[in-house]
Amino acid sequence: MPMPMLMPMPPLAVAPVMLCLALSACGDTAPIAADTNMSRYSQEEVQEHLAGTWLREYSEKGIQARRILVLSPDGAFLETVRITDATGQVSEQVHAGFWLYDGTNLKRKYTSMNGKPPSRLNLPFATFQIRFDSKNEFTGIDHVHRNRIQYQRVAPEILP
Repeated sequence: MPMPMLMPMPPLAVAPVMLCLALSACGDTAPIAADTNMSRYSQEEVQEHLAGTWLREYSEKGIQARRILVLSPDGAFLETVRITDATGQVSEQVHAGFWLYDGTNLKRKYTSMNGKPPSRLNLPFATFQIRFDSKNEFTGIDHVHRNRIQYQRVAPEILP
């Protein structure tokens, strides 16, 4: 019985396969996988993954807010807030401080509120229990104020 002849794949048929393989090999090398099972990762791995630029956008009662949160690997953070009120008036604020991940919560201690040190009587902290929805999105829950926030990772050069 003669052997069947194997036909070479035409170049156009190979291209999608090669592109798919190339794209999967260039995936995100961050320690957090797409499955978001946080218990598989150490506290240090999660903290390393949190370092970067995050965007939060929301609106309430005619006011729109856009927050860019930059979490530096050295534990510093910079938060730029752009607020547009119902009349279209725009204001910006810049806050800074230190952050850490304690194994459950993303914690931020503000050392500068719009360029000025915060009052020692009202030192602002933000603490959110976080859950990764994907490797580039997380939800935070503030159990004290009953507030839920969502952030998504963005390119570092994004503007407020």
